[in-house]
Amino acid sequence: GSIVRGVLRVGDEIEVRPGIVSKDDDGTMRCEPILSRIISLYAEKNDLQYAVPGGLIGVGTRVDPTLTRADRLVGQVLGLRGSLPNVYSEVEINFYLLRRLLGVKTQEGGKQAKVQRLQRAEILMVNIGSTATGGKVLAVRNDLAKVLLTQPVCTQEGEKIALSRRVDKHWRLIGWGEIRRGITIPMAGDAPSTQVSEVGL
Repeated sequence: GSIVRGVLRVGDEIEVRPGIVSKDDDGTMRCEPILSRIISLYAEKNDLQYAVPGGLIGVGTRVDPTLTRADRLVGQVLGLRGSLPNVYSEVEINFYLLRRLLGVKTQEGGKQAKVQRLQRAEILMVNIGSTATGGKVLAVRNDLAKVLLTQPVCTQEGEKIALSRRVDKHWRLIGWGEIRRGITIPMAGDAPSTQVSEVGL
């Protein structure tokens, strides 16, 4: 993966969020971060003692390989233990829509199709960092929207996101936005009362 900020060193205690996602009997979602230790760092064929942002870095850990099969951890975030942002199940965003659809075939000389406004209960694809997840629009008002994510995402307020809509069996970019706030999921071992910031729209 790519280091966004900070430094990783061999021997560091790390965690991966959201980690293992499960639901309680009452349907409440819970996330258990994957805890481990860095045992090796590689860039190309070079063995590193520490790694900084820039380029792709291979991080060797003691995580059970069964947790990583079938790309299960794609889009998850790795960082020093206790330093990662919250995990969100629902976000409130400021969004900006493109005027016209990109990459859609048009009639000869015809204009690109206009991007329609967001609709309540519409399903979008939301890209946050390296994570691509589905999102259901719960409410829209002016340039604000509340989106329920199909899978929890480790992110933070102020993070930029991309919005795509299904057009002719393909996902097409329709706009972008920024996370204002959201509803977080309690991590195993955290006190739930400190994790919730309400979304009001």
